[in-house]
Amino acid sequence: MKAIKSNGEAGLDGLSLADLPDPGLPGRGEIRVRLHATSLNFHDLGVVTGRIRTATGRIPMADGAGVVEAVGEGVSEFAIGDPVVSTFFPQWLDGEPPVDDFSTTPGDGIDGYAREAVITPASAFTRAPVGYTHAEAATLTTAGLTAWRALVVNGGLKAGDTVLVLGTGGVSIFALQLAKAMGASVLVTSSSDEKLERARRLGADHGINYGKVKDWGKHVRELTHGRGVDHVVEVGGVGTLAQSIEAGRIGGHLSLIGVLTGRAGPVPTGLLMTRQQRLQGLVVGSRQQQLDMIRAIEATGIKPIIDRSFALEGLTDAFRLQQAGGHFGKIVVEF
Repeated sequence: MKAIKSNGEAGLDGLSLADLPDPGLPGRGEIRVRLHATSLNFHDLGVVTGRIRTATGRIPMADGAGVVEAVGEGVSEFAIGDPVVSTFFPQWLDGEPPVDDFSTTPGDGIDGYAREAVITPASAFTRAPVGYTHAEAATLTTAGLTAWRALVVNGGLKAGDTVLVLGTGGVSIFALQLAKAMGASVLVTSSSDEKLERARRLGADHGINYGKVKDWGKHVRELTHGRGVDHVVEVGGVGTLAQSIEAGRIGGHLSLIGVLTGRAGPVPTGLLMTRQQRLQGLVVGSRQQQLDMIRAIEATGIKPIIDRSFALEGLTDAFRLQQAGGHFGKIVVEF
């Protein structure tokens, strides 16, 4: 069985192709999945570059999609041949979040899905959306569910709302698509006019080049006639949070889901307080939330935007593309 493993060396040069023993047959409550795709996320990049420390020899990648090859005793949810997609927190099935770390997350605390086959508890996967390719399904585990939870589960998104998404990475483009499918207006920021034009073709109502418009939070207020947006999908963190607070309406909802500009720093608490906004940190979501998202995807016909696909052997090159920031939507690996 082919797999990509970390050899303990920090950085992308520490990734290497390995030939591992076949995992065998599933036991009670388990399934065997032949994996066919994974997709790249900022968290995965942190793991493989050493910014997030994991065990030596770890198999990376939190996202995995494929086909059920065998079913263990007691499993009734899946049958051989079912297309499936992994969950980010395999033990968080429903309800309030029970975790505040990544000790159970594939590709971090446990081995991930940069491999051809896996045996795992059946609850670590859900069915994939009908009509999705494996590559499309692999984008849902992290990016898709993060956007869904931010806007729908926590934000209560409804038709007529206004949404601001920062950038054009995987989570932000999913958020744009979900918001438009549910009848919301969407504003997008980027430093690339080309990417902003692509976002408009996906339905974005306004594009803001933050390289040209430095005070983009104020500009968002102007574009919304002084009101501000109902929801902000905040992927930047400390470096963008002040402007996001400025862009949000009084009583608005800000989902803090990324730390691209740093993990710690000053927060304008006075402005957050006077604008009476709800700032909520979140990390992906539960298995039940993933099932709910998949039903919504099938109802709306949303398909993820895939920028480029690589072979398993090209995972390092895929991460280099991600580091360069030239992608729009998701980068996937198929095998």
